[in-house]
Amino acid sequence: MPRVLIVEDDLDVRRAVQLGLRHQGHEVLAVETGEEGLEQLLPFRPDVVVLDLMLPGMSGLDVCRRIRDRDQVPIIMVTARGDDVDVVVGLETGADDYVVKPVQARVLDARIRAVLRRQDASLPDGTRPRVETHGELVVDRAGLVVTHRGEPVTLAPSELRLLLTLSASPGQVFSRQQLLEAVWEHSYHGDIRLVDACVKRLRSKLGEGRDPRYVQTVRGFGYRFGTS
Repeated sequence: MPRVLIVEDDLDVRRAVQLGLRHQGHEVLAVETGEEGLEQLLPFRPDVVVLDLMLPGMSGLDVCRRIRDRDQVPIIMVTARGDDVDVVVGLETGADDYVVKPVQARVLDARIRAVLRRQDASLPDGTRPRVETHGELVVDRAGLVVTHRGEPVTLAPSELRLLLTLSASPGQVFSRQQLLEAVWEHSYHGDIRLVDACVKRLRSKLGEGRDPRYVQTVRGFGYRFGTS
């Protein structure tokens, strides 16, 4: 039974989401503030955190940063406005996905199950080696371990899935829509911001500069994994 930690200050929303997710078979703990959410990370050990951006006291963005400093648990953020700049900032801060208020339990349940599937991020293909070396980047597909210059790279589920998807076909150009469907299992074109934000986070963790070697942009098309 997946464990879901909800951090939401609106009592009505908190109760509705908690009830709906329990009905869908999740074990749910709902708290009101970001401080409470951080306190519950260790004792509750959630599989997913559902985090509202607009919180009293510590903001949702600050909570997201604090979680990412210590844990790679999937984070789905809740926002009141789908086109708000806070969505992009939240994704770049480390959130894996987002939903827009009013939150529907069935939609949130689908996003939760999708993000949990991404944790099992291996791409089964008997013809591919279990461990791949791309210059200074080593990808262990079986163990889901990534190292760069001999140092382990800690990746959130969406970042790992994105890297595995791109590196499975070096040189192949993937559109944002293709990556959205392969990594996030979304089909709504408006969600392509998820791809760009995740690319930015992945490049940062790989130490990519202005001329990235691994995750390359193909202007007007999308992204590819560099072969050089």
